[in-house]
Amino acid sequence: MSIRLLGSTLLSVTILALAVTPARSQQGVEYERRELSIPVRDGTTLFAVALIPKNHTTPLPILLIRTPFSAAGAFRDSTVPGPYHELAEDGYIFVSEDIRGRVGSGGEFITLRSQRNPKDPNGVDESTDAFDTIDWLVKNLPGNNGKVGVLGSSYPGWLAALAGVGAHPALRAISPQAPMGDVWMGDDFFHQGAFRQTQGVVFSMLVGPDSKGFSFLDIPDYDHYDFYLRFPTLDSLAKATGVAKFPVWRSFVEHPSWDSYWQEKALPAVMKRPEVPTLWVGGTWDAEDILGPQLTYAELEKADTKHWNHIVLGPWPHNGWNRPGGDSLGPIRFGGSTADWYRANVLRPWFAWYLHGKGNGTFPEAWIFEAGENQWHTFDAWPPKNIQPRKLYLRANGRLSFDPPPAGAGQYDSYVSDPAHPVPNVPRPDDEDGWDSWLVQSQRFVDNRPDVTSWVSEPLAEDLTIAGDVVAHLFASTTGTDADWVVKLIDVYPDSIADRPAMGGYQLMVNADIMRGRYWKSFSTPAPIPANAVTLFDVDLHQQLYRFLKGHRIMVQVQSTWFPLYDRNPQTFVANIFRARPTDFKAQQHRIWRTPRYPSHLSVGVLP
Repeated sequence: MSIRLLGSTLLSVTILALAVTPARSQQGVEYERRELSIPVRDGTTLFAVALIPKNHTTPLPILLIRTPFSAAGAFRDSTVPGPYHELAEDGYIFVSEDIRGRVGSGGEFITLRSQRNPKDPNGVDESTDAFDTIDWLVKNLPGNNGKVGVLGSSYPGWLAALAGVGAHPALRAISPQAPMGDVWMGDDFFHQGAFRQTQGVVFSMLVGPDSKGFSFLDIPDYDHYDFYLRFPTLDSLAKATGVAKFPVWRSFVEHPSWDSYWQEKALPAVMKRPEVPTLWVGGTWDAEDILGPQLTYAELEKADTKHWNHIVLGPWPHNGWNRPGGDSLGPIRFGGSTADWYRANVLRPWFAWYLHGKGNGTFPEAWIFEAGENQWHTFDAWPPKNIQPRKLYLRANGRLSFDPPPAGAGQYDSYVSDPAHPVPNVPRPDDEDGWDSWLVQSQRFVDNRPDVTSWVSEPLAEDLTIAGDVVAHLFASTTGTDADWVVKLIDVYPDSIADRPAMGGYQLMVNADIMRGRYWKSFSTPAPIPANAVTLFDVDLHQQLYRFLKGHRIMVQVQSTWFPLYDRNPQTFVANIFRARPTDFKAQQHRIWRTPRYPSHLSVGVLP
């Protein structure tokens, strides 16, 4: 049985008994490990672990990581963890802290805690806890130079971002990495309204039973597809697994739409301008928090008068930049150690400048890796200013073209979507062992299914590079009153590749996402889809920098289930899908229209 921890690697929750444990780090520097009790403004005490370099002759800055996943587990001995080796070369005091209510810290844990009411003088949130922590550290940790940086990935990335809200004067730079920018719109829990049921179940179990520790769902089936298919509704799944009683799951049930509950937690609603230099980091094949860095960077860019807002996008899965190498993802090769390069050439110089004053302080606006070409590029704006807007049209006879559909050709392609026989999101058996690489798995395993429709271009006569946002505009109709729309932009490799025969005909998802049709009018207010009426659905496929090579073909696939990662749409409108009954789920026929009046297409930016 495989269990994946959402937004983290597996961390021990054992609290180490020794307050100080000297040892030699992998950099040849001895560190002293100290356990800290940090009081915050409402009297709560937060637990932290510090790694303090021994025998340093000059004061050092502090790098703080705040986490719900165990500070003691992250710094379990006096060795600096691997993701911080490059940073450690410049000399830092590293501190990892449990947020309130988690593992060693007091107080109540609330998942994605909302910001306090500014009119409440006694209110607390993750920003005030970060402020109070930084204040205590600079006043009480020996040998610090009064400068602090905050970084973190996934949930700790969200916490790093919030440290920059009402920032402490000692905070000089932050790096939020794969933060949950909006968990309803395109990160952990929902994507444009479609519920990520496997994520929701596991995370509910992770933080539900005991706010001080971990608990896991023991899935008895080796094939997770079989396990989730056993439950006809989300309600039956929640009751069978026990997650129905947990606060996180109840929040899903009570807030299925993008209401104020989710909106006020989203980083763009909280962060309106960069208060300190901010380096966003994300992966273009991140299966958990792909939207967060892109969305929040774009929001802060609107008010970045000091040029403090920067972004890195690499060819990584979730947290892939923190691991050694980065030469490949699944069978896709990148021609070099992309993660090592980023940590040495971007992250280290970033904090070295703001916390040590090393370097010249000149940074590009964006560092983006162009997969396909397999090169890093820097830009003075992201998306680039010189991209040319283009439209990839779905055409008759399964063709894909930059030319719009002519009059007189067939009007639509159709398929029957049956909730009882959903399209798998990965090849079966689904045991989640390939979670990090599932977004780059070849889509040949669903190509030619009767409920998956594909359109493909002719082989490219020259290289084609797309940059920035990719959005699908589907003109579709259904015999039902609700539907999900999954859209994939795919690079189809040549049929024959001499040095890698197994890659012949490979279908690589370059961009892909899902949208729940009931939100065709508004993400906040669901509405039935008019049956048998052509309706426009806009599906955000997020950002990419990708080169389709000469001789490759471009494919678009559309389907209406992506299981078991996403729950099944009943395809008949109900007020709340979390409370749908088995009889609400019905097979329906869907049509994707492709006429001059209804030209279904993908909008892309092409680099000249």
